[in-house]
Amino acid sequence: MKRLSILFVFAFAVVCVNAQLLYDILDGKYRSQLPEMPRSMNDGEHYTLKVNNTAIVKYNYKTGAFVDTVMSLYQLKNCPLKSFSGYEFSPNEAKMLIYNNVKYRYRRTFTADYYVVDLKRKEIVPLSEEGNQQEVPLFSPDSRYIAFARQNNLYMKKLDFNTEIAITKDGEVGKILNGLPDWVYEEEFEVTRLFNWSPDSKLLAFVKLDETAIPEFGFQMFSTPTETDRPVLYPGMMKFKYPKPGEANSKATVCVYDDFNKTTKFMKLTGVEGEFYVPRLMWSNNPEQLMVFALNRNQNRLDMLSANPKSTLSKLILRQEDKYYVDYSNLNYLQFTSDNQFFYAVTENDGYRHIWQYRINGSPVKQITKGQWDVTDFYGYDETKKVVYYQSSETAPTQRDVYMVDAKGKKVRLSNGKGIHSANFSQNFKYFVHVSSSARVPHKVVLRDQAGKQLREMESNSSLVKKWDALKLPSKEFFTFQTSENIKLHGWMLKPVDFDPNRQYPVLQVQYSGPDSQQALDSWSIGWEYYLASKGYLVVCVDGRGTGARGSEFRKCTYMQMGILEARDQVETAKYLAKQSFVDKNRIGIWGWSYGGSMTLWSMSTGEKIFKAGIAVAPVTDWRLYNTAYTERFMRRPQENFDGYKKTSAIEMASKLEGRLLLIHGTADDNVHYQNSLLYAEKLVEEGKQFEMQIYTDKNHSILGKQTRRHLYTRMSEFLFLNL
Repeated sequence: MKRLSILFVFAFAVVCVNAQLLYDILDGKYRSQLPEMPRSMNDGEHYTLKVNNTAIVKYNYKTGAFVDTVMSLYQLKNCPLKSFSGYEFSPNEAKMLIYNNVKYRYRRTFTADYYVVDLKRKEIVPLSEEGNQQEVPLFSPDSRYIAFARQNNLYMKKLDFNTEIAITKDGEVGKILNGLPDWVYEEEFEVTRLFNWSPDSKLLAFVKLDETAIPEFGFQMFSTPTETDRPVLYPGMMKFKYPKPGEANSKATVCVYDDFNKTTKFMKLTGVEGEFYVPRLMWSNNPEQLMVFALNRNQNRLDMLSANPKSTLSKLILRQEDKYYVDYSNLNYLQFTSDNQFFYAVTENDGYRHIWQYRINGSPVKQITKGQWDVTDFYGYDETKKVVYYQSSETAPTQRDVYMVDAKGKKVRLSNGKGIHSANFSQNFKYFVHVSSSARVPHKVVLRDQAGKQLREMESNSSLVKKWDALKLPSKEFFTFQTSENIKLHGWMLKPVDFDPNRQYPVLQVQYSGPDSQQALDSWSIGWEYYLASKGYLVVCVDGRGTGARGSEFRKCTYMQMGILEARDQVETAKYLAKQSFVDKNRIGIWGWSYGGSMTLWSMSTGEKIFKAGIAVAPVTDWRLYNTAYTERFMRRPQENFDGYKKTSAIEMASKLEGRLLLIHGTADDNVHYQNSLLYAEKLVEEGKQFEMQIYTDKNHSILGKQTRRHLYTRMSEFLFLNL
């Protein structure tokens, strides 16, 4: 009896230790510590950092020396704040916007209380006396005005006179948005501001969205935001406009407000017909050239139009067309030269993402980067030295490096090792903050000069290295294999603790698999997989077709049938693993979140009995249930692709589901609605398929919360321990 008690205590201790490892991972104990990214000042020789949420301090790039306290709440006259969340300088750096009381609406957009700080006079005043909770304020280039949004309308603050005027008055929730994105624009075009000042500060261009015709989606909220022992007897409703494939979208109008004349003109977009999006709006360095980017609803044609704010007429500068779709995110890299003669852009003209130089009229000058690899970030063009800086996957899809290329085409790699490398340049390109990591090495942050020479180390994460090494856990091993269709796929493998090649282990495939995504990257990322490795599982991640950094054809080949080829590649991965001597082919599982959750369902419903168990978190179960912009980009509208929607529907495939399934969803998911899992669950019931389900009350797509995450991953772990 005594011996049994000792064994029980020992077993209990092991369970607790392992549970603690899981909690430590989830709580971020092994997450790299990253310093606040320096913000370059106009001279490019100095940068600023926020200190203790009460001050902004200026430092020298080259020496790292403290130079000055630019702003401190304690030095401001009659300051109403004890802390602030963020800040923005005016273009002339004489004033500053600071804000607090941030309230997020969805994933990116938020309202906040903004204040204007006069740095010389050390004075602080509210941005608006007419009401708090403003959105996305923007200084004019001459620093004399601030445009901002409030309750779907646009306003202008005139700093010289401390006056405020309304630019629009027709804004209304559920109907008209002025200068602000609707749900789809924010989520799928990653935009929070749809207005911009002209370079002479005389005009404000903005997009007016009319979402009146969009159907409203709603879900119940079951608990209250405050702590209470009493249940909510009558749950409230969260309602918002959410267009689903084939349904009405917001109607976009491009407007230009002239404060001198107090007029608003509507731009005529030449050649733009039917339904379209305006994902970006920017001015060239000429106040008579408003660059409007119009993307047709199918997103296979993107027009760059130059609109004259006086005549309201526009002309086509550049048109990009694609047999699949044009990637809107490439617009993030557009840069005009100061003389307004040229612009630099990232396009996929030759089948890969590369940097091109164009004349201001849209005619190509030359291709700056070339090769069968993708540019993954464009840091900018240094006009003084005639040098382009960028990041790419030249060495391998799993790697990232930083490069510079001069006017003669001479290329220099500025990063110096395997893994993922990125850069943040000073305003004059003389310095950059180099951030690097690999699967074996936590993030390092180093300040370098433009030639790549190290000036000083800003963060080494040396203490994290010691903590991690003390655990003696395995490292990810990278591999490639050929599928039966002769397609080379890249992945990583995390072997169990005390791995014995003569034993056979259960396998869990982890993946996301969505368009242009990547998870098989050589970067520091300590997740659930290490806990599973400590419990005797082999964990494998493979990026299949549709994922990024391998050119347009590989990325876009899933067009009109999203989920079919990706699932086939996960099945191929399982078959490849089943042939390995150290794999138990009868104990292979798969899991994923969002698109990865859908992939779990698709992969378990191909008719092949290869996955013993799977976990799907917040999956899209039928593309007709998701939003317009994302779904139609890859699938077109249901009216145009009925068969594609039908054959990719997990609900339609439910009868083919093989293996044990755990289905998980948050009830307040505004992105992938809980409706997806409920309809899928009902279909499984109809088909007589047993499954397990876990819901999280009032949690959104991310299912956040310290205790919630602990519960979620414990639940998933226990499911695997019992079923795989």
